[in-house]
Amino acid sequence: MSSEMEETSTRVSERGQATRGALLRAAREVFCEQGFAQAAVTDIVARAGASVGSLYHHFNGKADLYLTLFEEFQVRQQERTREAIHRIRENGDDDPKSQFLAGAAAYLEGSVSERELSRLFISGDGPPGFDRIMRERLNKWARRNAALFHSSAGGFNEPLVIVLTGAMISAVDVVSAGEDIERSRRLAANIIKVLATIQPVE
Repeated sequence: MSSEMEETSTRVSERGQATRGALLRAAREVFCEQGFAQAAVTDIVARAGASVGSLYHHFNGKADLYLTLFEEFQVRQQERTREAIHRIRENGDDDPKSQFLAGAAAYLEGSVSERELSRLFISGDGPPGFDRIMRERLNKWARRNAALFHSSAGGFNEPLVIVLTGAMISAVDVVSAGEDIERSRRLAANIIKVLATIQPVE
């Protein structure tokens, strides 16, 4: 391929990425303002300055846009959690409970700092079956973190998973709903203090 053809291909690729990004930003705004059910594809493409055809070139439709936003949000949440646990370990704290609480605090902070998006996902206003996806994702997160707490026999602590999953779903719901960001952060900090009192059963 000639350098001229490569440059043309790069420009086309960059335009495609720019269009995809604009569609996701517009979808985020429209979904947060109107909810998933009321949002129209025409509203999204108009705000993105794109065409309906370009939307369907990059996504399968409105539900695909929503799920992509959710997956990208979850990646950011996982990164926040990972970094928080890494910092704890770097400081020499190898206590599993400290690591879990640091990760949970980072997860809730992400829910506060991106509360409009988090509120959208926790509201239940999504594509058919999305509430199940949301709960499964939080359950997976809780199971991964609860794995830090094994019983003395080395077994997995199922009651702890149930408690942590329910607690995190409720906590994300509440801290995302608040309009006062500082109050939501104080509430999140107090939730972490309560989680710190939970002990796995043997």
